[in-house]
Amino acid sequence: MAPAGTPVPIEDTPIASEIRRDPVPPLSDEQVIRLGMRALEIEAAGLSALTRRIDERFVAGCRLLLACSGRVVVTGMGKSGHVAGKIAATLASTGTAAFFLHPAEAGHGDIGMIARDDVVVALSYSGETAEVLVLVPYLRRIGIPLLALTGNPESSLARAAQVHLDVSVAEEACPLNLAPTASTTATLAMGDALAVSLLRMRGFTEEDFARSHPGGSLGRRLLTRVCDVMHAGDQVPRVNPETTVREGLLVMTEKGLGMTTVVDGDGILCGVFTDGDLRRALDRRIDVHTSLIRDVMTVRCKTIAAHALAADAVRLLEEFRITSLVVTDEQSRVVGALNVHDLLRAGVM
Repeated sequence: MAPAGTPVPIEDTPIASEIRRDPVPPLSDEQVIRLGMRALEIEAAGLSALTRRIDERFVAGCRLLLACSGRVVVTGMGKSGHVAGKIAATLASTGTAAFFLHPAEAGHGDIGMIARDDVVVALSYSGETAEVLVLVPYLRRIGIPLLALTGNPESSLARAAQVHLDVSVAEEACPLNLAPTASTTATLAMGDALAVSLLRMRGFTEEDFARSHPGGSLGRRLLTRVCDVMHAGDQVPRVNPETTVREGLLVMTEKGLGMTTVVDGDGILCGVFTDGDLRRALDRRIDVHTSLIRDVMTVRCKTIAAHALAADAVRLLEEFRITSLVVTDEQSRVVGALNVHDLLRAGVM
């Protein structure tokens, strides 16, 4: 016998000995592939069957959520709880104020998070999850509507709900038909169907989506303005039309934008001088010490307003195959400049 306090190897514990099995013959690659394909086929069949349940009950569920003047409280236990968390997040990101409430924690005080103007969406495949059913009397007492997603229309939760959506599947993708797999996929898909239908019913737009995703690529494209990324003030290269090409090159080098604006005495844009203009001028064998910027600059250059979306700047650069833009106001005065590197750093390109 080992001395007291000696750690027992896990393989010698009672639980490990109970689940110990004889070695299973290794599966071939083809068998593994067949197992994976079979799992996906079962889940696809479950989703296909779900489309036939997008009916008047689904419409009633959508209208119940749309009429909610408070928040949508999504709850579920175990695997259903994980799905409920994702559904709550999807609703919140598409214009429906929502959050996840753990049903076990609700029974220990968190039920106070549910307010009278809220709607509860409860997930339980069996419809008999004890932690979820504990909420029902409280919801009835204060008159909070309940939308239930279960796999059993005759279950306690389904009968208690104002609206019930059937997410039952013929079988689980688990070979033992035990682990929630196809059923959780079906429940998640029904939640997505509710969220995207509500999105359209609310008139939720791309701009609304961007506001709730300011850190994402879409948010950056739809919220970032030219004024947020442009160079302004002394950072903008400026020369007058009488400047020599040599002096213009010095300004370009100092400011590092690969171009310089050419402005008159009032700051109004006359043109730009870029690396491309320099190459074309050198092909003509000009004298950079005596030639003037006005004779080699591009007069009809592309400009953009400071309040325009940075995504519009990207479109102009790509459409005209240029690398920089001048930012002007309504009187064509130069107020800024930007190039492709500024847009790349801002994450809008």
